Amino acid sequence: MVTGNQARTLKNIVLNKMKTSSLRVLAVSSGKGGVGKTNIVANLAYVFSKRGKKVLVVDADLGLNNIDILLGLNPKFHIGHVLSGEKNVQDIITKGPADIHLLPAGGGLQELTQLDDEKKIVLMEELDQVSSGYDLLIFDTGAGISTNVTYFCSAAHEIILVATTEPTSLTDVYALIKTLHIKHAQKYFRVIINLVDSEAEAQLIFRNLAAVADRFLPDVSVEYLGYILSDSVVVKAVRQQKAFSELYPNSKVTQCINRLVQKMMNESQSVTGEEKSALFWRTAFTVQ
Repeated sequence: MVTGNQARTLKNIVLNKMKTSSLRVLAVSSGKGGVGKTNIVANLAYVFSKRGKKVLVVDADLGLNNIDILLGLNPKFHIGHVLSGEKNVQDIITKGPADIHLLPAGGGLQELTQLDDEKKIVLMEELDQVSSGYDLLIFDTGAGISTNVTYFCSAAHEIILVATTEPTSLTDVYALIKTLHIKHAQKYFRVIINLVDSEAEAQLIFRNLAAVADRFLPDVSVEYLGYILSDSVVVKAVRQQKAFSELYPNSKVTQCINRLVQKMMNESQSVTGEEKSALFWRTAFTVQ
């Protein structure tokens, strides 16, 4: 059982270290599966890394190994080995294309799907040990409103939600926003609209989502981050287990990723390490 003192002590250690850190932490999530979230994470990580950023991707869809398969990797160890005490985070880091670093989730592990407070603290403490070596840490969360999803979202600087034009996708992403706001006091969300035919379509979909949020969750800020066009090269890259940004650097979908990365790189200059430290792990050590 984790005591309040243990949680407070660890939180203080992390916050003190983060004051001088340039690490930026993103949680990428979605209300439902099948919206292309993990593919977006893989390609964002690839392009950030190609632009000189040191990137660590945490496959936070625990118990389901997704991003390593997408990138054609075959890791020997996974986060479950860290939580059991068999390995530390440094031992399980797997290198991917463009020198992306990945923490694999492990597949078919039911016990990882609902982490208790003690395991959450173990994982965050381990991540703290390696965080200074990276510019960007991306949590690729599961879909939906499970405790793991809301936990990793609440621990990041920025929550990025992926939606598509499907009504169920929009309904479910709104449900995630509502849950994170009401139960976890999160107020700021950024949205990527995936699988659209044009930017105009993406902006229309976003406006509909934002209008609902403005009406029923007036304290919440929902920002349009960008869009990803539908492109046949995505399926081709998945079949080859490669990032589409690597295989098809001139494709229209890769250009969308490039624009997202450029936008985030431009804005990151205005956020100081001290401001980040106040946000990072902001609820990660709250023992319910």
